[in-house]
Amino acid sequence: MKLARFALCLGIYGILASPVAPATETVPITARAITQFKAGSKETRFGSLEFLGGIQFSSSDGRLQSLSAIRFRPDGRNFVSVLDTGEWLTGRIERDASGRLSGLADLSINPILIRGGRVGSKYNSDAEGLALRKGQAAVGFEQLHRVDVYPDPGFEQSGPLTTLDNPIPRREFRMNAGMETVAASPEAGPLKGSLVVVTEHSLDDQGNLFAAVLEGPLKGVFKVVRHDPYDATDGAFLPNGDFLLLERRFSYLGGLGMRIRRIKAEAIRPGAVVDGETLIEADMGYAIDNMEGLDVISGPDGKPHLVIVSDDNGNILQRNVMLEFRLLP
Repeated sequence: MKLARFALCLGIYGILASPVAPATETVPITARAITQFKAGSKETRFGSLEFLGGIQFSSSDGRLQSLSAIRFRPDGRNFVSVLDTGEWLTGRIERDASGRLSGLADLSINPILIRGGRVGSKYNSDAEGLALRKGQAAVGFEQLHRVDVYPDPGFEQSGPLTTLDNPIPRREFRMNAGMETVAASPEAGPLKGSLVVVTEHSLDDQGNLFAAVLEGPLKGVFKVVRHDPYDATDGAFLPNGDFLLLERRFSYLGGLGMRIRRIKAEAIRPGAVVDGETLIEADMGYAIDNMEGLDVISGPDGKPHLVIVSDDNGNILQRNVMLEFRLLP
C-alpha cells in the first residue's frame, strides 16, 4: 500500500552522505554512501544487527522509483527487483575497497507482462512481492490479488507461466493491503522450499495478518500477530528456515518507522498464529525511509547479511535507500 504524500524531514542525512562516482549503465545512477545509521552517532550495533553501510541513490530516468521487493542471486551481487509501477529492475551492487555498499551498476528496467504478453495497468500489475527459485520468478500482486510465476531467466520477455493457488480466501484481501510479501523457504528447512506469502494489512477478526504456505504438505493459512501500528512490507528466510518479517509504520505525527521480527521456522504451520522477537526497530532519527524490500545474502564473512531497500513512491520528498546489516549471534 502506498503512503500518502508527505514532507519528510530528511535533510539531516545530507551531511552523512559522501559522494560516490555515478555509474554509466543503461539506467544512469548517482549514489551517495550512508556512513551512519543513527544520526550523529558512530554506533554500529542496533538490536541484533550490525550496520555495515548503505547508499542513497537516484536517477534521471523517471522509471527508477517505487521499489517493492528485492531478491539477490546466489553470488550476493546481482539482484532482481519489482516495482509497484509494474516493472522489473535488474542490476548488481558495487562495493568499495572496504567491502561497503558504494553503488549500483548494470541497471535495466522492463515492464512486467501480464497474461497474453501484454503490458498491464496499475490495477493488474501492482507488483509488491518477489521470490526467486528453481528457474522461477514468483511475483505477488495486490489490487488484483494473485501470485504469478514467470520463467527465470526470461521473465523480462514473458508473460506468466501460471498463477498459483492461494489458500487465503479472496474475500479476506484488502484492495491496497494484500500480498505484500512472497518468499521462498530454503529447501533444507522445515518448509522444504515452499513459497510463503504475508499480507500487508488484511486482518482476521482478532486483528492478525493473513498469511499462507502456498505448497507442499504444510500448505494452508496461518496468521501473523500484528503489533499496531506496524504493517508487513516484505520478508526473507534465513538459511536455517527462520523467517524475517520487515514491517513499517507511518503517521503524520510520528512519521515513519521500521522494524524486523524473527519468526521461528517450526512455528509456521497451517492454523498457527505466529509472533517473533524484534531484531531492530528504528524511527526517523535513523537513515530509513519507506522501507519495503528485504533479502538475506551470505556476506563476504560467511555470515547472514540483511539488505533492505526503500520505496520512494516517485515522490521527490522521499528517497531510494539501500541499507546493509550483519545478523549477530
